[in-house]
Amino acid sequence: GSVVPSFDLVLFGDPVDHSFSPIIQQAGLDAAGLIGTYRAMRVDEAGFRRGCSALRAGVWHGGNVTMPHKRLAFEEMDQRSAGAERAGSVNTIVVEGSRLTGSSTDIDGIRTVWETAALPQDAPVLVLGSGGAASAALIAMDARELFISSRRDEAAVRLAAILDVNVKPIHWGTPLAGAVVVNATPLGMRGEPLPPGIVEGSAGLLDMAYGVHTTPAVVTAGRMGLAHASGTDLLLAQATASFTLWTGRSAPTTEMRAALQKAQAGG
Repeated sequence: GSVVPSFDLVLFGDPVDHSFSPIIQQAGLDAAGLIGTYRAMRVDEAGFRRGCSALRAGVWHGGNVTMPHKRLAFEEMDQRSAGAERAGSVNTIVVEGSRLTGSSTDIDGIRTVWETAALPQDAPVLVLGSGGAASAALIAMDARELFISSRRDEAAVRLAAILDVNVKPIHWGTPLAGAVVVNATPLGMRGEPLPPGIVEGSAGLLDMAYGVHTTPAVVTAGRMGLAHASGTDLLLAQATASFTLWTGRSAPTTEMRAALQKAQAGG
């Protein structure tokens, strides 16, 4: 008989205790009739490097990377997808023999969610943050009029230069009327609001952060009737893309979404 491939998968990040990825991916594996597990591991930089060695040794068959290791993941890969290459950011690792290939399913995920949530297609975009998530957002939206704002001004300027994207840095906390705000910072994961006026003055919101509860930014956007997408919407979009990269199969999106919604409702 044929050997059923198994997919033992891992998520590296810090924090990871809030992550719904294990629930979503396990639901995907089960619905697709695949044998496998998906577990989250909280690691520091050294722990992540050890994790890459374990991937090369075949301990796991693929992985995801979340904050704050997406840049480090980029450096650790043997090869990278074009999108990851441009973003300097990796969130999905595919293992082939002892070689690791990194992709950024955040880029495709952002474009998918933008359409699904009917976020404005022609408005300027204000990206908050200067890490891997911000890189993915700037590249996903690089045909737009772009602005970036980071708590450290120089980090925003540096990211704009590295990515070779035409983007204007603005001071942290400055609202930009009529722009779609993309929150690529961790603000909101633990219930923190974005700076005052940022969401209120916007044309829409994509909040890449998510926690156990709905983020204050998403609550505000909903209350104001603004088009918006949450970090969990994006999580599902990038999770289904990752699933396909690992397994070579189209993701059972319906079952993955149902598992996510059940987990959220359970809080």
